[in-house]
Amino acid sequence: MAQFFVIHPDNPQARLIREAVKIIQDGGVIVYPTDSCYALGCKLGDKAAMERILKIRAIDQKHHMTLVCNNLSELANYAKVDNAQFRLLKTATPGSFTFILQATREVPRRTLHPKRSTIGLRVPDHTVTLALLQELGEPILSSTLMLPGDATPLCDPDEIRDRLQHQVDLIIDGGVCGSVPTTVLDLCDGITLLRRGKGDPSLFGLD
Repeated sequence: MAQFFVIHPDNPQARLIREAVKIIQDGGVIVYPTDSCYALGCKLGDKAAMERILKIRAIDQKHHMTLVCNNLSELANYAKVDNAQFRLLKTATPGSFTFILQATREVPRRTLHPKRSTIGLRVPDHTVTLALLQELGEPILSSTLMLPGDATPLCDPDEIRDRLQHQVDLIIDGGVCGSVPTTVLDLCDGITLLRRGKGDPSLFGLD
């Protein structure tokens, strides 16, 4: 049975943030709010926890997982970013964008796209997410909370608890989130819009 923490979206309680991070560090899978929608998350490098997320989502490793990072400096530890890419990233972070980039050796191979050695990375603009990341001291390996058969991500904490309380270790209620996932941009060879979501692609000159 999952624990259920109600965390204030603007003033997160430090004790609950510490307890949530301990659950991540101990191998747990959590549901947590972001600036786009709720996400599933676990510790980077925890194979068993990552496989639980893949099973919940009914996806395989060809689906890009995302490293949710605290800031651009942390992101640059896990992705190969040249000067032009860094300027693009700076334009839209923090925000509701996920960027596909070539991963560095800091990223476990099993978390990468198997054919491209790429990973999704993002810096969110959400107080609870950033508090978790600051306490954890490293990115959260994440995937949008979109369950098999659903047309949109889950956005209501009570519904999330009803459907996932036996599959995850913690559900963080940070209020009702949106149901629009991030905009996904592939920056590996120019800029390619892979998914139109909450982030405005016109920031990058895309319609």
